[in-house]
Amino acid sequence: MKRSTRSRAAGLVALSMAASMALVACGGGGDDNSADGGGAKTAFNEGIDKIINASDKKGGTLRFVHSSDLDSMDPGNMYYAHAWNFSRLYARPLLTFKSAPGKAEIVPDLATALGEHSADLKTWTYHLKPGLKYGDGTPVTAKDVKYAVARSNYAPDVLNKGPTYFNLYLDNPNGYKGPYKDKNLDHFKGITTPDDQTVVFHLNVPFAELDNLVSIPQTAPVPQAKDTGDSYQQHVVSTGPYKLDNYEPGKSANFSRNPNWDAASDPNRKQLADKIVYEAGVAADEVDNRLLNGQADVDTPGSGVQAAARAKVLTNPDLKSRLDDPLTTFIWYIPLNMTLKPLDNVHCRRAVEYGVDKTLFQAAYGGPTGGDIASTAMPPTIAGGDKFDLYPTPCNKGDVNKAKQELQQCGQPNGFSTKFSFRADRPKEKAVAQAAQQSLARVGIKLDLVSYPSNTYTSAQIGSPSFMKKNGIGMGTYGWGADFPTGFGYLSQVFDGAAIKQTGNSNISQLDDPAVNGLFNKVVQEPDENKRAQLYGEINHKVMEQAAIVPEIYVKSLLYRPANVTNVYVTEGYDMYDYAVLGVK
Repeated sequence: MKRSTRSRAAGLVALSMAASMALVACGGGGDDNSADGGGAKTAFNEGIDKIINASDKKGGTLRFVHSSDLDSMDPGNMYYAHAWNFSRLYARPLLTFKSAPGKAEIVPDLATALGEHSADLKTWTYHLKPGLKYGDGTPVTAKDVKYAVARSNYAPDVLNKGPTYFNLYLDNPNGYKGPYKDKNLDHFKGITTPDDQTVVFHLNVPFAELDNLVSIPQTAPVPQAKDTGDSYQQHVVSTGPYKLDNYEPGKSANFSRNPNWDAASDPNRKQLADKIVYEAGVAADEVDNRLLNGQADVDTPGSGVQAAARAKVLTNPDLKSRLDDPLTTFIWYIPLNMTLKPLDNVHCRRAVEYGVDKTLFQAAYGGPTGGDIASTAMPPTIAGGDKFDLYPTPCNKGDVNKAKQELQQCGQPNGFSTKFSFRADRPKEKAVAQAAQQSLARVGIKLDLVSYPSNTYTSAQIGSPSFMKKNGIGMGTYGWGADFPTGFGYLSQVFDGAAIKQTGNSNISQLDDPAVNGLFNKVVQEPDENKRAQLYGEINHKVMEQAAIVPEIYVKSLLYRPANVTNVYVTEGYDMYDYAVLGVK
């Protein structure tokens, strides 16, 4: 999943100071997670494994705010983690994450049970719970689930913001082109619906983790007659506890209770608040101010408070007692464009690995409470993500001599120039870009910084291989989190050559390595979970051997929970608070 972030800008002098303050004897101290100076016992981090303010009280308005906007309100056309989390308020896929703190668990949602699979793992069957209805009272059918997958995976010219797992793994013998070009859903052979309650997935290869795939919002049903393509996001038909009353992209949305939601069929959501209001485009500082003064309840991106609020909440014992700082399944990293000279040479990429000062990256994201310095392609919070460092440098500050040795080997002894992109409205990313520019200049690598809007960055700029080639973009800021907490859920969309797309591409490095691709083909056919974890570990190593990315930090999110919000806890499924159960006092 794509990761969102926001923060106030910081100059490189400030970054250097923050980095030096955070590092004592090469990273041995400076822990913002300690108790306050007075030694008072607080509830810091209690929301990681405990429900805070557990309550079934109904009433009131739950207020979400966002410094930007969801990538889409359409469950079939979204990819940011917070959007998937938010969609649970009004959309139900076949399976979902159990609503509980602790380890993420996939459980039935619209389906009666986890998938029934054939011995060869190529046919998976799900049965819908009886009596399911949309917000308008019409029944949910198996064909609606089939249609939802067809529109979200086979129509990239209309919907291209989400992943395309199903396009990769569903059987498509007749080259089905999607419902906007072929309205006859019978021509889509990858899914069949023997009756109104049964959905059968037919795969082109054995796939052991299909239960994880059908937990993403793309299996939330859509009636074909009510689909209007990209504008469907403004009148999404609800299956969750709330229904969308109106949505004005970039501004606001309002939700009210769905009278046809069946609580008995949905133990993983609550319908507590009378209304939910969502406001987009709120300035980043103002978001935190509203949370702290009681004028807002949830920071929608779930990426934590920014620099100004961070200093305030960490030094105030009462405010600190309302903080959680979980280590997530996200990594901030710099993808290196392997198709652009001279970064098509592995030694030039390794020169970048050795040349960067990662302490500046950590400082840009808030120091130790923002994350731990990273060295691998997969986070250690996922099975198979063992820590190692193929490019160690003293105190993580870079090694100029080793970087220059690698430049010699790639035929660029005097360094080279390339462009480095970042999102214009994300000051943390600008600070990272400046830090990379400063540290790589020491070895002769010159970066020309370019910025683009967030709402097009991952679809039309860094997510477009042709745009990157045409504009000479060799590096950029990027972050990734697991679509579901397994190695496949993290690695496949960003490192499998088969996942490279012409728009909305997440394999920014354009890594298309036969050895890596072969491991992906092998791991999906492995039924044993422990053996899959070992294979994910091999992929992790090979990606770093190729120096496809420069890992920055394993992300933490310093989350603030207002005292009036109920049922607050961190869900491992999205690495933020679980939006599906929240209420207000």
